[in-house]
Amino acid sequence: MIADVLAETTARMTRAVDAAKEDFATVRTGRANPQLFQKLLVDYYGTPTPLAQLASLANPEARSLIITPYDKSALKAIEQAVRDMPNLGANPTNDGNIVRVTMPELTAERRKEYVKLVKSKGEDAKVHVRGIRRKAKDELDALKSEVGEDEIARGEKELDALTRQHVDLIDDALKRKEAELLEV
Repeated sequence: MIADVLAETTARMTRAVDAAKEDFATVRTGRANPQLFQKLLVDYYGTPTPLAQLASLANPEARSLIITPYDKSALKAIEQAVRDMPNLGANPTNDGNIVRVTMPELTAERRKEYVKLVKSKGEDAKVHVRGIRRKAKDELDALKSEVGEDEIARGEKELDALTRQHVDLIDDALKRKEAELLEV
C-alpha cells in the first residue's frame, strides 16, 4: 500500500517537473523558438484553440519565426494573438499567406525581468510538488491503522527524499534557463 502511494506520488511529481520545464520553455531567450508559442491560444471562430492545431511553425533564422496557417482565414486571428502575447515584445507581420514574427534583441533589463519571471514559475512548480507531498503524507497517515508506524516512518522518509529529488530537478532546470537567459 505504501509502495502504491509512493509510486503514484513519484508519477505526479515527475509530471509537475515536466510541466515546469515546458513552462520555462515558453519564456523567450535571445533566439526565436517555436516552443514560445506552445501555450498560445488563438480565438478561432470564437473558440480558444492552441496555435499548434492551427498552423505550422518554422524557424528560418535565429530571431525570426514563420507561422503558416492551415486555414488562411485564421491569419488575422493568429497575428492578433501573437501581438497580444504577454512578455514577447514582437510585432508580427502578415503578408496574406504567412505570419512572420521577428523577435527584438533582448536588453539587459528585459533579460533580468525574464529571469524574475522564470524564478516565479520555478517557485510555483516547487509549491506544486510540495502540495503533492502533503497529499501523499495525508494518504500515508490514513494507512496508520493498517500498517505499523515504523513502515509509515520509512515511507515518509522515502517521500521526503522524492520531494527533495524533484525540487532539485526543478532547481537544475531553473539554473539552466537562467544561464540561457543571461547569455548574450
